[in-house]
Order: sequence, then C-alpha cells, then structure tokens
Amino acid sequence: MVKKIPKDDRRAAYTSGDRTVTRDELAEFMAEKNHWVLSTTRRDGKPQMSLVTGGMTSTGQLVVATYPSRVKAINAKRNSLISVLVMGDKFNDEWVQVDGTATVLDMPEAGDGLVEYYRCISGEHPDWDEYRQAMDDQGKSVIIIEPTRWGPVSKGGFPPSLFET
Repeated sequence: MVKKIPKDDRRAAYTSGDRTVTRDELAEFMAEKNHWVLSTTRRDGKPQMSLVTGGMTSTGQLVVATYPSRVKAINAKRNSLISVLVMGDKFNDEWVQVDGTATVLDMPEAGDGLVEYYRCISGEHPDWDEYRQAMDDQGKSVIIIEPTRWGPVSKGGFPPSLFET
C-alpha cells in the first residue's frame, strides 16, 4: 500500500496534471512562451530535435525562423509532419505538445512570415524595410506550422492520488 502524503506537505506544490484546451486556450497558453523544442524527422525515420524560439501568429499558425541549410529546415521540407514542445521559463512549468504540418519558405518568399515571426516574439519593428533587408541579406527562412492537434497542457510532478484528501 502506498503511504499518502499530507496535503500540506511542500511536495503538494509539485502535483502533476493535464488539462484539455481549445485552440483559443492554446493561443492564450502560448502567448508569452517562446522557448520550444522543434521535432522533425531525419531521413532514417528517427527524430531530430532543435531548441528554437517560436511564436503563434494571430491566425493560429506557429512560426520559427531558421536558415535553409539547417537540418530542421531540410527535414521539414522532406517530411512536413512536425511537432513542437512549448515550455515555460522554468523546468517545472506547464508544457504542451503541438503537432502540425510545416511549410518552409526561403527568401524572398519568407519575408512576410519572418515579419510575423518578429511580431510574435518582439512586437513591432521600428523599420520594417530595414528588417526585411536584413533577413534577405542573411538568407533567412521561416518554418510555418499549421497545427493539426495539441495537448493536453501538462505539468509534471507527483500524482494527485499520492496525497491525502
């Protein structure tokens, strides 16, 4: 028999849980969370993961800036099925997995997507022409992800059943 933990124990602050969210609730959850793990598929079928900065646009698409030569872009062009793990700033914060279909755009087609990416992360730029030129000069790409499923929003920790009621 498992011994129950008193509900006033300090471990109660680390109770696990899952909650199902709508697309609007997902957008609210992701609003300030830009630290992600992006998962693509290698040629051999195994996962390839990258730490990225990303954002959700006002239309619900996810955007990540990259370069055409990066493995994440190459993999996403070959196999558009992609997953993103969206995390908070602290290790024990809530997280959510978002699965979707990716489109990779290289410059000059990537320009509008990179503007959306910047807006998601930093707001308005003081000179959009200068920003677009810098992205073109750097040869940037953007990965645009259309979410197909997500959730639940999860939090790790001790199962609630371990605590006294």
